Amino acid sequence: MRGNEIFLEAKHLTKVFTTGTFLHRSKLVAVDDVSFSIPEGKPLILTLAGESGSGKTTTANLILGFIKPTSGEVLYRGKNIWKMSKKEWREYRKEVQAVFQDPYGTFNPVHKVDHVLKTPIKKFKLANSEEEANELISKALEMVGLRAEEILGKYPHQLSGGQRQRIMLARAFLTKPKLIVADEPVSMIDASLRAGILNIMLNMKKSGVSFLYITHDLSTAYYISDEIIIMYLGSIMEMGSSDIVMEEPLHPYTQLLLDSIPIPDPTHRWKEKIKLSAMKLSERNKMRTGCKFYEQCPRRMTQCAKKKPSLINVGKEHWVACFLYE
Repeated sequence: MRGNEIFLEAKHLTKVFTTGTFLHRSKLVAVDDVSFSIPEGKPLILTLAGESGSGKTTTANLILGFIKPTSGEVLYRGKNIWKMSKKEWREYRKEVQAVFQDPYGTFNPVHKVDHVLKTPIKKFKLANSEEEANELISKALEMVGLRAEEILGKYPHQLSGGQRQRIMLARAFLTKPKLIVADEPVSMIDASLRAGILNIMLNMKKSGVSFLYITHDLSTAYYISDEIIIMYLGSIMEMGSSDIVMEEPLHPYTQLLLDSIPIPDPTHRWKEKIKLSAMKLSERNKMRTGCKFYEQCPRRMTQCAKKKPSLINVGKEHWVACFLYE
């Protein structure tokens, strides 16, 4: 998207899963030709947004190296992560951290929370003494608004969901990462606490950390993002500067998503309900010759059923995959 030196690049990523029995196998296209980049030396928050089944989490898992792409590459400073040496992979793991959706399932209930913080210090040899390790932990907890004396020594069940998610952000911050992949980090947190987690992410960005933020919530995406990618059935529908995409959406899918956000005004009523017809899983994920949004699109044209639209530049920091703008 930008002309800066690139830290991390997703290049034409595609992931196809094979499901079913030996006699009745089918292919599910979870991610379909997705490309984007994270610049070096310019922290930003890039959001992948879309409804369930849009391929956001699969894309995150590809970036983290949890699964291998069917085609395409994840490039770390220009090198395919699946072709790196053990030393290079270790450095990648240190610089690209992850925070997941469930603040409850991340912890081992039989260990005190100290364990989850000390593990990366030992793994990446971040401290030469226990005193130095404790100092690193205290600073990391302070970054996320927690006090070591109130947190350390406790078991996960003794802390709130918000505290546990803050601890996971602190754990990620310990390695001084360049990028944190945050997959729905506030979706299981009480609404009253979500802004606090998002503000921690913004503070981390100021300290030099970029985020790949995965969400279905366009309200939080608008609040926190510098850039945004709107995905549908594994493909990019629209992307660019968050302000431009959210305030001047061009793709009919993006427009429908934004129209579905309720306005916090009791005197305001939706004039009509936003509806996308139900689709079977096999239908949602199969390869299509045309636009994936064709069956749902209120502005579809004949050519949309025959050819897949390319992602085209329609203005400064704005791209859209739609024949309406070619």
